[in-house]
Amino acid sequence: MRSKQKHSAVRKRFFKITGILVGICLSFVIFVYIASYLLGPPPISMNQQTTLYTKSGEPFAKVGEHQTEDWISLENIADEAIQATLAVEDRNFYNHHGFDVKRILGAIVENIKTLSLKEGASTLTQQYARNLYLSHEKTWGRKIKEAFYTIRLEMFYSKSELLEGYLNTIYYGHGAYGIEAASKQFFQKSASELSLAESAMLAGIPKGPTYYSPLNDPTKAEQRQQHILKIMENQAMISSRAYEEAKNEALQYHNEAKRNNKEQIGPYFQHAAIKEAAAVLELDAEEVRGGGYQIYTTMQEKAQTDLEEQFQQTMSKQSDIQGSGLVMNPKTGGIIAIVGGRSYVDSPFNRATQAKRMPGSTFKPFLYYAALERGYNASTMLMSQPTTFKLENGNVYKPSNFNGYYANKPISLAQALALSDNIYAVKTNMFIGPETLVNTAKQFGFTSDLSAVPSLALGSEVVSMKEMVRGYSMLANGGKNVDGHTVSKIVNRYGDTVYTKSNDSNEQVLDPKKTFILSQLMTGMFDRELNGYMQVTGSTIIDQLDRKYAGKSGSTDSDSWMIGFSPSVVAGIWVGYDDNRTIEVVEEMAYAKDIWANFMTSIHQNKPIKSLTIPSGIVGIPVDPATGKRATPYCSASKVMFFEKGSEPTTYCNAHLPEDDKTDKAPLEKQEKSFIERLFDLFE
Repeated sequence: MRSKQKHSAVRKRFFKITGILVGICLSFVIFVYIASYLLGPPPISMNQQTTLYTKSGEPFAKVGEHQTEDWISLENIADEAIQATLAVEDRNFYNHHGFDVKRILGAIVENIKTLSLKEGASTLTQQYARNLYLSHEKTWGRKIKEAFYTIRLEMFYSKSELLEGYLNTIYYGHGAYGIEAASKQFFQKSASELSLAESAMLAGIPKGPTYYSPLNDPTKAEQRQQHILKIMENQAMISSRAYEEAKNEALQYHNEAKRNNKEQIGPYFQHAAIKEAAAVLELDAEEVRGGGYQIYTTMQEKAQTDLEEQFQQTMSKQSDIQGSGLVMNPKTGGIIAIVGGRSYVDSPFNRATQAKRMPGSTFKPFLYYAALERGYNASTMLMSQPTTFKLENGNVYKPSNFNGYYANKPISLAQALALSDNIYAVKTNMFIGPETLVNTAKQFGFTSDLSAVPSLALGSEVVSMKEMVRGYSMLANGGKNVDGHTVSKIVNRYGDTVYTKSNDSNEQVLDPKKTFILSQLMTGMFDRELNGYMQVTGSTIIDQLDRKYAGKSGSTDSDSWMIGFSPSVVAGIWVGYDDNRTIEVVEEMAYAKDIWANFMTSIHQNKPIKSLTIPSGIVGIPVDPATGKRATPYCSASKVMFFEKGSEPTTYCNAHLPEDDKTDKAPLEKQEKSFIERLFDLFE
């Protein structure tokens, strides 16, 4: 009896909670519709376009309105084009009120089955709302705004008006917004003259203008066209005969169809600049896009196009690996180029400014700056061998070198950085203290949360590309603070300057002597004189470079980085998969270095070679990389290394003397350990 009463009470509680939740949901829906009605009809035509200008003052993008001079009424669009678009994008367009509930549920089920979020369910009205008023960022805030706009559009405009608006604003790639512009772009004819085959081809492009463009990938585009024709046949939109004829029709594309690079240059840069402008003006990004502003940016067009071309030419189209790049002027902090992914249309997430990834060994320069502040110099010797570190909490930490290679003898800081020796790095972090490294990173402008752990020396915490490039810029400019930015000036629609970027933030933050010494040490990855138990990490790209650069590469299982600089340009490249899967293809592991090397060579072409200014109090002497002592004529390798005056080595290398002079020399392995090396015996 008690059991039945208990079950009855549970059932009542369940129905009560369910009823409350349903009531809340219904109340929310009612509120949304009432609010949408009170807000009234949203304007289908945006206010004014905002124009973005390059650093040289040339306009490179207009944002905020995609309606063009090619606007065409629904009656003047071929019926086949309308039907093909509805078939593939929103077959229930005339039967829903902005949201296709059945399709949404189907997408949810499919995503659960595939454990992904690839299946979408946006209606034409939702897409139209997104095109008119919103960015393509995948955030909850954007989705909520999209829902409001969708309801308002459906509430105040007819289906014909919505369909006409959609077909005139959707992006078809190569700078063509709207079906009329696309028809002329691809087939050199009006949208009223499109055949069924041509209509199906165009209808397939908006899902991925880069991937499904017949000018980029004819095979993939044709497969999608065939898929759309089959859908139309299955839905009885066309006959079987019409299907076969369209399927076999050989399409002729306009021979002079070219990408409109001028309109579409730097989409990720545009995204970053609009976001920055919105922040300084304290407006929504959408208000900036449609506000008629003139935004003067720091973009250098050649740098932007060069960077985009290097990603396109280097990365395989058959792979879905992603990448990002950010280029900065180290003196001003002005960002001159951004690539946030392989295709903005397909993936507007800006990996250069929004993503956070583990930087791997590219984080080591910040460690070694802290070490230079605490007594290290280029010839500081530490043992490179398998090492187990005993931590204060009783745990042990056992890092390893790449592929298990070790010198099994002491190596210098110069060689440790050039070869990216992990044991040397962790020993150094333990010596200075992980908390010191965290504080040093903050000096370099890092705002990401960093854990004070031994592995931080190896870049185990996630940071952004922008943070990394800013940090390297402070090395390139001699230790001055820089504020990475894309916007230098904003003028409103009335011609008033409402924002000007100030240049008063370049205060001296770091020791100029130590930043110079570290920058010179970072040239070692490109210097074969520092080859040791393995080749220097930049050995694969040395022959591609036209001048002396400083840099550092880094990798984790799922990330590949290359960051480096000249006195005038700092460039950072990241390559990896969005889902953090392991990079296993050897070719993909080399992408970051190859893109960086080719870009730096291109951007410096025909420019005079410049060197970093040597601060007073710095001396340069030839050093034997193997011993860290002053080189003699008998040393097989010699590299000029820089020291603060008074800290340079005073003894000469005695490991490479003629045989007659070696009788009194103890073997190198038997020589007395340095003070710093003896300290590390406490950790091993």
